[in-house]
Amino acid sequence: MSSVAVGFDIDHTLAIDNKLERVAFLHLLERVIESGGKALGTLAEESNNIDALLAYQRGGACTIEEAVNRFVRERGVRPHEDYVEGFKRMALAMGETFVVPDPEAKPMIDVLAAGGVTLGVLSNGWSPLQELKARRAGFTGKVLASGDLGVQKPDPRAFLALAEGLEMQPQSCFYVGDDPRADVVGALSAGFQAVWLDNEGKTYPPDLPAPSHIIRSLRELPVLIGAVALR
Repeated sequence: MSSVAVGFDIDHTLAIDNKLERVAFLHLLERVIESGGKALGTLAEESNNIDALLAYQRGGACTIEEAVNRFVRERGVRPHEDYVEGFKRMALAMGETFVVPDPEAKPMIDVLAAGGVTLGVLSNGWSPLQELKARRAGFTGKVLASGDLGVQKPDPRAFLALAEGLEMQPQSCFYVGDDPRADVVGALSAGFQAVWLDNEGKTYPPDLPAPSHIIRSLRELPVLIGAVALR
């Protein structure tokens, strides 16, 4: 299996973060109101607004810095670096408590590593938080975050940067993630084999290109990688 590499998404793939960034944004809202801004709705409505903003950011439409600045601006306060840095500090401080690894992640990582598979993580977001999440999931290898790359999933350049970082050709790389568009379509567009992790019983969007492989749990991955690598 040493001739292949596997890249991973983090959120809802190797771990769940229990809405860590949503909570950090809600604390940021407190600061915004204290600075003269105002909420755009009830707490429930603001939670929904934040989830939509994070989905927009995680889908590759903007960076986390741009998302924070947009959040602040829309609530009547002039963006400032202090808001971005404050948001990041809050998110990192909550990481150890909020981020819970998938129980199958560490055993799966250990099996693949023992088989000589080159492993990496590619995640939309900013580097310190993505690294913290990966470490919580038992991953100790290379972590690439879009905030450092300047491009985000599903842009194929993000995946090509992962292949380069792992010193592998794209056709020798698998990418495992739960998001059909950001993970599967992005990986396919870069020439990867895309593995859709469907551990929540979702329906794959019929208008998107089909994944190369589908698994229902992470424990299925070593068997899949071994079978494909030995063909």
